Amino acid sequence: MTTTEAKLKERIKELTCLYDVTSIIVNSDYDQLSTSLEAIVYCLKNAWQFENETEVILCTSSQNVQTKDFDNSMVFLESGIKVFNKVDGYIKVAYPSDKYTLLDFLPEEQTLLDNVSLAVGNLLERKQIRDSEIAVKRQMERTDRLYILGEITAGIAHELNTPLANILGFTELLKDRITDKQAIRDLEKIIDNTIFSREIVKKLMFFACEMPQEMKMLQLNPIVENVLKLLQPSFQEKRIKITKSFNKENIELRSDTVQLTQVLFNLIMNAVFYSPYNGKIELEVIEKPKNIQINITDQGIGIPKKNEDKVFEPFFTTKPIGEGSGLGLSVVHGIINSHKGTIVHKSNIPKGTIFTVDFPKL
Repeated sequence: MTTTEAKLKERIKELTCLYDVTSIIVNSDYDQLSTSLEAIVYCLKNAWQFENETEVILCTSSQNVQTKDFDNSMVFLESGIKVFNKVDGYIKVAYPSDKYTLLDFLPEEQTLLDNVSLAVGNLLERKQIRDSEIAVKRQMERTDRLYILGEITAGIAHELNTPLANILGFTELLKDRITDKQAIRDLEKIIDNTIFSREIVKKLMFFACEMPQEMKMLQLNPIVENVLKLLQPSFQEKRIKITKSFNKENIELRSDTVQLTQVLFNLIMNAVFYSPYNGKIELEVIEKPKNIQINITDQGIGIPKKNEDKVFEPFFTTKPIGEGSGLGLSVVHGIINSHKGTIVHKSNIPKGTIFTVDFPKL
């Protein structure tokens, strides 16, 4: 009678555990996943035959939750956690090895553990799907926002071109007719500022892809070398070590020479600005079967999470006033987009940023 009652009690504990785990997963907050996994761990602990001496660990590629006294030297049952048919972790339920052996575990406990592992895997799959949907939605919103900004800036650039040309032309005429030295100096300031404004307009047109392109097959390696030579004084000023690598001696890319140079110049110059003194910048060019990838890695302060979606927007900058117009990366984005390429950024470990540009082989 006692054995039957004990078995019934164990079955009730197992069913209670499965119910509780299901409830936890249904009500799980994906942004606080560790809390849900911790609750699942303690559900398992309470479901085992000798619950007062049971210890549990749940480990995945992104989470590690365990009871207080878990130790790897214990004797344990184990079940793998699969996410999209790939093993992503495991759950172990253990007893102290000085008191118990594997024979002390019940066959039904292994079945229970397998069911819980399956449920946890399903939870992690749903979280990944949710995260992917959010990422795609943000990407679409950013693309729409940049498209609208592109149309606006193209209109602004066209409207500003004519008055700026008039200001520059009439100022040059006045300069030739005036003999007063102070007035001439003032006119030169007007000319300098007009030229500066015209350059901003040109950048706006680059961002909006309004500049004419001369697409042709180019040798990429020499262009990279030329950009690095242009930036040599900037490297020396901050004592930055630049390392470059090409996976092939001759890498060809269909592109516009000026625009490709501008992409490389802006990205590397940006890396220089945010790099510390005696820092290191890595430039890697990789030719793949369908695309050419350029990776630029720095050891700077990195991009704060709150700014990740803004870095390609025109006029957004974290540089001090006077150090940047906030058009550099937006111009880069516009040029790459016009080449049907992509640009993304991610954190460099332990610090800094990696910009990855992919140009398709057209």
